[in-house]
Amino acid sequence: MIVSYRDRFNIPKGPDGGECAYLCTQSLGLQPKSVRNYIEQELKDWELLGVDGHFRARNPWVQYNKLLTEQTARLVGAQAIEVVTMNSLTVNLHLMMVSFYRPSAQRHRIAIEEHAFPSDQYAVKSQIQFHGYDPAQSLVAVAGEDELDELLDREGESVALVLMGGVNYSSGRAFDMARVTRAGHAQGCVVGFDLAHAAGNLALKLHEWDADFAVWCTYKYLNGGPGSIAGCFVHERHARGESLPRFAGWWGHELETRFRMGPDFHATPGAEGWQVSNPPVLALAALRASMDLFDEAGMERLRARSVELTGYLESRLDQLADRGFSIVTPRNPEQRGAQLSIRVPGSVGGLRERLAAAGVVCDWREPDILRVAPAPLYNTVEDIDRFVDQFAVAAGLQTPA
Repeated sequence: MIVSYRDRFNIPKGPDGGECAYLCTQSLGLQPKSVRNYIEQELKDWELLGVDGHFRARNPWVQYNKLLTEQTARLVGAQAIEVVTMNSLTVNLHLMMVSFYRPSAQRHRIAIEEHAFPSDQYAVKSQIQFHGYDPAQSLVAVAGEDELDELLDREGESVALVLMGGVNYSSGRAFDMARVTRAGHAQGCVVGFDLAHAAGNLALKLHEWDADFAVWCTYKYLNGGPGSIAGCFVHERHARGESLPRFAGWWGHELETRFRMGPDFHATPGAEGWQVSNPPVLALAALRASMDLFDEAGMERLRARSVELTGYLESRLDQLADRGFSIVTPRNPEQRGAQLSIRVPGSVGGLRERLAAAGVVCDWREPDILRVAPAPLYNTVEDIDRFVDQFAVAAGLQTPA
């Protein structure tokens, strides 16, 4: 069992002035206390060095993103050449689809998870339309691995790309990414993943699973801050894929000749070759604070702690069984991360506000899903007990003592 890192995070205060029970990491992770020092170092270097900070700062900005490379590779189970921290999630998804979604008249469909996050749906539909196809014909949703297998067995020759989430944002269901990748590749499809709710949540093995690409944000389980910089994985077999089309920018140009400002683009080998612009150093600094903690704790130990906490939350909710709500997240710990989604008939938004007034922070998704995420870095069984007790009161399952 992992020791809690709670004392290394700033815990928001509740209405009573005490620490709240913060169970909303699936939406925004908490701030590591060390963030301020990381950012202030870069502010000081900017203050004292100006433009020379690119090469003379304590951590020279020209290669600042590389400070995150090894940690990111360990986090997602990748090689260093396969990962890069850049842009935002949906921007990275578009950049990946420019390279890896190459539809033809015979193979133009995209298989996506049912009820995928809306931004993914918008991006995918716009890419389909950009290539001159109709999303009504080219986009197909599958409920899970079994349905994907059936689709690919039946008409896999028409599927160009399989794009699944690691964990569905609404239900909390975790997909078997190794199985999804095998199934897609067996039919000649490219396979990619949106890991927004999986990075920092599940123990990932992207290189071993052989995924073609993956994208993720860092403001949820990775505690990088609101709107923080995102991550991207490109398998090493594409590392020197000069023939792959891409939207190029100067920060993807090889470092050795980047500042010669030549007219011809020469991609940096690996995922860094998909960079477009120089990354925001202050955002990278904030993310470093959290990534240090993840690297110290290790995803295997964090995952074990997550299973314990989420299992305890499930057991406490089961004690309130047959009270007008249901858990829609799979019961199997292998099919979920640090989130339980609870279906509660009625005004779930109002329920969330009543919980907040009692010092318990979670969130909801229309029409009737309450999402609760016990994060292993800083949540405790006391947080879970507090949630369940207040949930029972706020949902009218029992009267206050």
